[in-house]
Amino acid sequence: MQKNFNVICIKWGNLYSPEYVNKLKNMVKRNTSYHIDFYCFTEDSNGFDSDIIVKPLPNLNTIDGYNHIFSYRKEAALCDNELGGLNGQRVFFLDLDMVVISNLDELFEYPKYEEFYIINDWHTNGEHVGQASCYSWVVGTLGFIKEDYEKNPKWVLDKFGSAAQEYLSYKIIEKFGKLNFWPKNWFCSFKFHCMPKFILFRYFIKPKIPTNMKGLKFIAFHGTPNPDEALEGKWEQKAGKKKWKKLYKVCKPTTWINDYWY
Repeated sequence: MQKNFNVICIKWGNLYSPEYVNKLKNMVKRNTSYHIDFYCFTEDSNGFDSDIIVKPLPNLNTIDGYNHIFSYRKEAALCDNELGGLNGQRVFFLDLDMVVISNLDELFEYPKYEEFYIINDWHTNGEHVGQASCYSWVVGTLGFIKEDYEKNPKWVLDKFGSAAQEYLSYKIIEKFGKLNFWPKNWFCSFKFHCMPKFILFRYFIKPKIPTNMKGLKFIAFHGTPNPDEALEGKWEQKAGKKKWKKLYKVCKPTTWINDYWY
């Protein structure tokens, strides 16, 4: 059994602070008995802990205007066949807004051969879309995705828009015939599983970790609120969004996040 594992993340711009990278690294290393090499692909490593292995952002070699599309920095560019010298090695990608709540040894032991693994998307709840907060592959096996985006960026954006995880899923199914999903109970969504389902309750009851998911390892804070916002009870409304959405974007201060997110 492999004893060293590669965990990677990506950070660009100012959407997330260095604190997010450091805390993700700390949570992963604290919750496994294995040695972890923790990588961050970024253009700015100021504020990172010294044990984080910094690599430059992977490039998308395409026509102007399509090489820095937000979503595809992750789901297409990270499919690079070399990826910071990791060719031939398995990597475990984690979004910066993931919170680890239990031991990860099973996660690192789970993949077989060179297969690709991803979360089954909670929103679509089918077999055709993976939720890209956590996915794993062997570097060198997904280069065809990056190459496809580089050759056909307009077609990709016309068909998928900003839904890069749907594009990633589409290309995996096209190549391999299916998506391989992590065990369902290992991941949950803060919005879908921790928040009270009835909107009115959100004004009075704080979010809770679901008790019916034995073996839960991660809570994904995809979209908003982020962990620091939920901790303070904030759910910011993005500019241009429909004002009625403020009615359900309510989150009581979720202080238990501090028990894990450090």
